[in-house]
Amino acid sequence: MSTTDDLSSFTLVPGDTHSEVANTLTEPVPQSLGVYDQFGLWGNLGVSLLGFTGAIFVLQPNGSGTPTLSVVAALVSILLGTVLGSLAIAAAGVAGVRTGAPAMVLLRGLLGTRLSYLPTLVNVIQLFGWGIFELVTIATAAHVVAPSLPRTAYVIIAGVITGLLTLRPLGAIRILRRFATPAVGVVLVYLLVEMLRHPLPSLTRGTWSGFWVATDTVVAAAISFAPLAADYTRHSRSAKVSFWGAFLGYGVTQTLCYVIGLVALVTVAKSPNDIYGAFIAVPLGSLGFAILAARELDQSFADVYSTVVSAQNVRPHWDRRVLAVLVSALTTVLALAINISDYENFLILLGSVFVPLTAVFVVDFFVGSRFRVLAPTPTRWSMVVAWLVGFVVYQLINPGYIGWWVTMWTHIATALHWHTQSWMSASMLSFLASGVVTALVAPLTRRLHPVDA
Repeated sequence: MSTTDDLSSFTLVPGDTHSEVANTLTEPVPQSLGVYDQFGLWGNLGVSLLGFTGAIFVLQPNGSGTPTLSVVAALVSILLGTVLGSLAIAAAGVAGVRTGAPAMVLLRGLLGTRLSYLPTLVNVIQLFGWGIFELVTIATAAHVVAPSLPRTAYVIIAGVITGLLTLRPLGAIRILRRFATPAVGVVLVYLLVEMLRHPLPSLTRGTWSGFWVATDTVVAAAISFAPLAADYTRHSRSAKVSFWGAFLGYGVTQTLCYVIGLVALVTVAKSPNDIYGAFIAVPLGSLGFAILAARELDQSFADVYSTVVSAQNVRPHWDRRVLAVLVSALTTVLALAINISDYENFLILLGSVFVPLTAVFVVDFFVGSRFRVLAPTPTRWSMVVAWLVGFVVYQLINPGYIGWWVTMWTHIATALHWHTQSWMSASMLSFLASGVVTALVAPLTRRLHPVDA
C-alpha cells in the first residue's frame, strides 16, 4: 500500500467475527462478512419508512389528481424497478470485494484521481443530507409511538446511537444480521397479512399509463445505494457472497416495503399520511412500528459511515473514528437546526448524478478496465463524456422539482426539439445512454492508457 494519498492497491486479508474495519485506507482490508451478513445489511437498507409512503408515487406516478395505475401494473412496476435497481447495487458491489476499495476510491481508476474528488464531494453532500433526513424521520416516527419525549430528544438519541454504530461498522452489520433482520422480516410479513385482510379493489381497474414513470421511481430508490455499495461489500468473503447478499437482501425487502404501502393505499389508507396510522391501528401495530422506526438507524448509520469513507478518498490517512464522531455530531446538530424537508428536492437532484455514473463505472469495470480500476491513470475525459451524456438524458426526461432548474432544462429541451414521452424512464434511459457510450469508448481508452496485467 502506498504511504501517500495516491492509492493503487489494497492488501486483502481473511477475517473472522472479531474483525473490524481498519482506521485508515492505508491498512489491510479484512474480508470477513458472509452471505447472511450482507443479506442482513442490504435487507435492512431495503426497508424504509419513506418507502411505505413512497408507494403513492408508484400508484399515482403523474401526481395528485391524475389517474392511478391498476394494482397489477403497480405490482409489475415494483418488481421490475426493484430487480433493475438491485442488480445495479450488486454489480457495483462486486468491484469492492475484488479490489478491497470503497466506492469513491474506485472512481479514481474510472475518472482519474483528482477528478474523482468531484463525485466524492457530491456524495458527501447528499449523504449528509440523507443522514439528517433519516434522523428527522426516526425522531418523528418515535414521537408518534411514544409522544412523552419531545422530538428533539429522539433526534439526539438517534444521533448518538448512529455515531456508536459507525465506530464499529462491521460489528454493526453483524448486529443487524443477528437481531434486526429477523425482527424486521416478521414485522413486514405481519403487516402485509394484516393489510391483505381488507378487501382489495379490482386488480385490473386503473391504467398502465405512467407505468415507466412509476418504475423509474422504484429504480431510483434502489440505485441511490449504488454509490455506497463497495463501502460494505469490500469486506465480503467472495464476490459471490457480495452479489447475492446485496441483490436478494435489498430486492426482497424493498419489494415487500413497496407492496405493503401499495396494499395499504388501496385498502385502508386514504393518503400516504394515513399509512403509519393504519399500521399502528392493527393489533400490536405500535410495537411493529416501533421496531421499524428503530431499524431506520441502519439508514443513518450507512449515510454517516459512507460519508466517512468518502472523505477518506481525499485523505486516506484520516482516522475514520475521528471522522465518525465529527460527522455524526454535525449531522445531529443540523437535524436539530434546519428544516430538511425543504432540502429533499435538492437531494433528489444530487442523486440523479449517480445513476449515469454508476452505469459508466459498471460497464467500464466489466468491459473496459476489467479488474485494474485502481491502477494510476490520468483524467479519463472519455468517461466524463459518457457520464455527462447520461446526466443530460436524465434531466431532459425528469429535471426534478426545483423551479429554476426545471425552467433551465425546459428551455434546453425546447432548443433541442426534445419531447419527453410517457414511456420514458429517466433512470433507465440515463443508465442505458451512459452504459452504451462507455462500452463504445472504453476499449479506446484502454489502448490510449494501457494497464499492465
